[in-house]
Amino acid sequence: MKKFLCVAMILAISVNCIFANGSKESVPTSNKSMEQPAWVEFGTPLSDVRVRQALRYAIDMDTIVDTLFDGKAEVAKSLIPPGPYLSDDIMTYNYNPEKAKELLKEAQWPSDYTLDVVYYYGDQQTVDLMSVIQQYWLAVGVKSSFRKLEGDLGSQLWLAPEDRVNGPSVIKWDLAYAAIAALSNDEFINRFTSRAVNNSTLPYVEGLDELIDGAVTLDITKQKQAFYSVEETMADNMYIMPLYHQLLFTFTSDKIDTKGTEFGNGQYPYNKNILNWTTSRSDKTLYTNGGPEEFFYYQVVNPGVSLYQELVFDRLINTDASLTPTEGLLAKSYNVSKDGKTITLNLRDDVKWHDGMPFTAEDVKFTIELLIRCPGLHSNAFATFNSLEGAKEFKDGTSKGISGIMIDGNTVTLKFAKIDPNALLTLSQWAILPKHLLEGANPITLQQNSFWQNPVGTGPFKVGTVNMGNYCILDKNKDYFQKGTGNIEKVYLSSSYENDANLVKNAEAGRIDYGYTKSVDDVNGVAAIEGMKIIPVNIRYTRLFFMNQYPHPANID
Repeated sequence: MKKFLCVAMILAISVNCIFANGSKESVPTSNKSMEQPAWVEFGTPLSDVRVRQALRYAIDMDTIVDTLFDGKAEVAKSLIPPGPYLSDDIMTYNYNPEKAKELLKEAQWPSDYTLDVVYYYGDQQTVDLMSVIQQYWLAVGVKSSFRKLEGDLGSQLWLAPEDRVNGPSVIKWDLAYAAIAALSNDEFINRFTSRAVNNSTLPYVEGLDELIDGAVTLDITKQKQAFYSVEETMADNMYIMPLYHQLLFTFTSDKIDTKGTEFGNGQYPYNKNILNWTTSRSDKTLYTNGGPEEFFYYQVVNPGVSLYQELVFDRLINTDASLTPTEGLLAKSYNVSKDGKTITLNLRDDVKWHDGMPFTAEDVKFTIELLIRCPGLHSNAFATFNSLEGAKEFKDGTSKGISGIMIDGNTVTLKFAKIDPNALLTLSQWAILPKHLLEGANPITLQQNSFWQNPVGTGPFKVGTVNMGNYCILDKNKDYFQKGTGNIEKVYLSSSYENDANLVKNAEAGRIDYGYTKSVDDVNGVAAIEGMKIIPVNIRYTRLFFMNQYPHPANID
């Protein structure tokens, strides 16, 4: 019945009516009387927590996910998806239109106020979602108009007011449907501090900056507790309205046994224990996609979007499927000082590059100093490496190396000028590169270096046969420092990037054993193939409404 109601609502709505550019009506004079609601003085109904909570209670996200998203999304309780960083005690807002009406009545919601809602996606699913939400709000007595933003989105969405306490708002809308995608959890919450340049919606909240700053630590236990406190505070007060988490889908064939591997976000490296996987194929080959089209993709922006980035290269430490740093990899052990400003890495002494040269601490120093000069470096790696002592002087050319990287035999010590809470995560994502093959490489044009036609790493597989734009074959590294229990000797990668146009076709031909996709169409196509299994995975990608709680100039006398 719920599914039928949701679909019927979409079919019954006239798009021209729903998305006409409505104008926000001024707060009625009657609300300025002695009995005016508390929010009138501040200039927006969204300054009242009861209004914000009511808008969420009015939306049946479970039905929306079941119908519009075909069940291939997850209702969001918080910006942070389910996992070890999501609090068990977070406030939830299950569909309750009567509760919504009660809260609106308490807040003295003005019946002639029209919420101005913006979005910037052009797909039909977004149009349908906005239509349904508009009807849910109308059912509890809240009028809204929706409009698609065009042009410079940054200036229309994320400009903060000069006065972070009283405003007025720089932006001109009430709610904005948008998304936050993150590698690290702090990317979800840092934007809500009173000093964040993109915090356009949330006025200064006493104590919130301190809660968010509590996550600036390399102590994982303390990090989690800080995130729990922030999540609970954000949810209790509905400062933003999380709607759903976009899923990623891992797929496997019945030709392989992954030995109970827990799957995470395939776009980033984590410990998959592939050396323990087994295949029933007689050629002992794992078939996948993501092979190079013109070159092996280099890791500055995306450290693990293709499986070969993880199999050919190693990182200093591992993470689990939730991207939580765990044990060492190239570093057999590591230690973080009490003040969080020093990381000591004790490197393995039994590692060789695929060309037979020994792996050394010089490779670690070289890699960091190379990446820090590369344009477009991912924000996490940029923050970590630039937090090292002497990083600025090195980039300015006033020193020959980063003074915060010190080598003593097989020990590398990293000294930071300030704490970077994601330093361990960065060291688990960006692979170490060979100094003896890339020394002198231009960081500006690093991707064009011939190294990326046939790269050399330290990983469990090494580059074998390469036919660019068609396929490549990785061979098992017999000299690898770890031994597994599996029988996979080769990995065959058909050429593709993140969106594989031939995924379903190759799966139908029996040429796919493992991979991932974010395309619902591909998921449905692969799921229909006998012997293929789909595993939905939560990733750090959350769709939400930002709610502008600053006074609007149009509502102020």
